[in-house]
Amino acid sequence: MVNKQIVRRQIKEKLSMLNKLSYEQHSFQIARQLFSLKEWKEARTVAVTVSNVPEVDTWQIIRQGWLEGKEMAVPKCLPAEKKLTFQLLSSFAELEKVYFGLYEPRIESTPPVDRSQMDLILVPGLAFSRSGGRLGFGGGYYDRFLTGYSGRTAALAFSEQLIAELPTEPHDLPVQRIITEQEVIVCDSAST
Repeated sequence: MVNKQIVRRQIKEKLSMLNKLSYEQHSFQIARQLFSLKEWKEARTVAVTVSNVPEVDTWQIIRQGWLEGKEMAVPKCLPAEKKLTFQLLSSFAELEKVYFGLYEPRIESTPPVDRSQMDLILVPGLAFSRSGGRLGFGGGYYDRFLTGYSGRTAALAFSEQLIAELPTEPHDLPVQRIITEQEVIVCDSAST
């Protein structure tokens, strides 16, 4: 069995080797792949994290969503309750820097978005298998949030984040698509 901590460390090392130009180019290619998908085109409300390097750049995805008139929902972590809420973001000025240098919405200036309103959730992760398995950052926030969600899911990942074998547990929920700079991987044939 593959150890989650070892996989996390290996993927973080691989991502740290991406230079600025490759990071920008690959993020751009991933965004272009996303924007061409039916799931993106049909979505009115998209949930997405506000990225922090070395995650795929989502700032450009949020901007494009706004340009297309989509509602962009971003997560707020509630560590005491071990849960996520999503808030409607209409300006980057509504963000605040929280722990680990992450940006999250300010609750007082962003209305909540219920999971039932979300047409597409872009699920973050450190590593992915081609079957849609996902290794997150260790908090279990997304697995808890996605329980009971019936809409579409996709993950944005650099090809370096794909691995052959991923340790999974019963509560781990797979994503339906993985979008890399090279390809769109269809993980769930039932959602096509």
